[in-house]
Amino acid sequence: MTIKLLAVGKTDRNELSELIAEYEKRLQHYVRFETEIIPDLKNTKNISSQQQKEKEGEAILKRLKPTDVLVLLDENGKQFTSVNFAGYLQKQMNAGIKTWVLCIGGAYGFSEAVYSAARGKISLSKMTFSHQMVRLFAVEQLYRAFTILRNEPYHHE
Repeated sequence: MTIKLLAVGKTDRNELSELIAEYEKRLQHYVRFETEIIPDLKNTKNISSQQQKEKEGEAILKRLKPTDVLVLLDENGKQFTSVNFAGYLQKQMNAGIKTWVLCIGGAYGFSEAVYSAARGKISLSKMTFSHQMVRLFAVEQLYRAFTILRNEPYHHE
């Protein structure tokens, strides 16, 4: 299985980019992992938040293949402990999925078309985080899940 992190907007903090890159590198040991960044929209001052969601949604959907399984990082998604998330990820891998896409939307969330295309929603927390921080949390939790599945000494309970 390939895991793809699809995110709207770039990370402009070098410190965060370095940490994200470190976990992406670690993930390669366990799974084919890709990151794809959808550039921020230009001139968003002249459009509504709904229009921005629609345009970002079109860009997200354009990057998906028909066989991809799309899962959204969404504040209203299912919350997991790290151990439960590892089990969920194992079930996804056992299901024979070719590409599992974990998507981080823009500042206003996802369009209805993206919600309709998604096969699930995961919440990291009920709190709001910057999209740049969410990228780091997502890749770290993916790495943690693989170390849990392999009984490696990264996660402590």
